[in-house]
Amino acid sequence: MNDEQENPETGDADPSEAADLEARLELAEAQIADLKDKMLRAVAEAENVRRRAAKDVEDARKYSTAGFARDMLAVADNLGRALDALPEGAETDETFGSFVEGVQLTGREVANVLQRHGVKEVSPHGEKFDHNLHQAMFEVEDASQPHGTVNQVLQVGYTIGDRLLRPAMVGVTKAPAKADAGK
Repeated sequence: MNDEQENPETGDADPSEAADLEARLELAEAQIADLKDKMLRAVAEAENVRRRAAKDVEDARKYSTAGFARDMLAVADNLGRALDALPEGAETDETFGSFVEGVQLTGREVANVLQRHGVKEVSPHGEKFDHNLHQAMFEVEDASQPHGTVNQVLQVGYTIGDRLLRPAMVGVTKAPAKADAGK
């Protein structure tokens, strides 16, 4: 009798053949499940790689000028210092007038270029101190303002996109010390 033929008495296939087919079917189903799992993981990993690459490209586009912008802040600061160092009334003086005007125009152009490239100024005078944007340099007792208010801006800060480029250096108010009542 052939293994693949039916048993003429019962009409059933050989039991060992059925068991072998059942085992092969289970093995094939397990392999299919394993391959399906691997395929789904590969698809998910490819999607994650695509998302990371897109984010990296977006970050590069947004923040590629950060180093250059940080260097340009020093130029802007120095132009401001040059104007601050001029004597009173220098803008109207024949000798200094055109120099002052040139430095002012250059300072405005540097500020415009920075702004066009997503750099924003952080000048928080009168705002609540934010350690994410400000660097406290000192505290000042001041009862007229709430505790933790930026009282003085020593150096403006800058952000590019949603990242801090340079913190604003500030003086912050604190509550006045209470005098001893027993003295």
